[in-house]
Amino acid sequence: MLRFFVIFSVLLVGLFTLEILQPTEKYVILPFTAAVADVSVWLVTLFDDNVIATGNVIRDSVNGFGVRIERGCNGLEAVIILFAAIFAFPAPFKHKLIGFVIGFFAIQLLNLVRIISLFYMGQWNYTAFEWFHLYLWQALIILDALVVWLIWLRKLPRRGDAGDGDGGGEGGPVQPAAA
Repeated sequence: MLRFFVIFSVLLVGLFTLEILQPTEKYVILPFTAAVADVSVWLVTLFDDNVIATGNVIRDSVNGFGVRIERGCNGLEAVIILFAAIFAFPAPFKHKLIGFVIGFFAIQLLNLVRIISLFYMGQWNYTAFEWFHLYLWQALIILDALVVWLIWLRKLPRRGDAGDGDGGGEGGPVQPAAA
């Protein structure tokens, strides 16, 4: 358990430090955030043709309302927490990689729902937008990372189980392998 917390802490500090560096901002964070805006707009245009993306801004071309997706709103902080939790836990690398990839997409999918809902909520009621943006959605995105990690833990094969990797099998809950 101590080993997990030490590795988890080192990964968190290292990855959050890396995230705030200027080259990471320029070559990873900004392009990723613009891509999140583009995907959000693509999804919205399936039912609303009046939405455009410019960089990290999503704007309604009719009423002019827009939201800017900033650092902290692109889901990457939750992804970093999930990465640190999965890769600090003693498990086979293949399971870590699969869990992280699925978790990444789960977090980003929920984040797209968050961004689109906030875009429309801001047009409806700015006070509600502020509350949901600052309190509810922030917590839900981090909770998503925790839930993904807990599901991943549950699906890990038991020690000595070379089975099908569904984490199931006979006889109760899955016990993760110790390192």
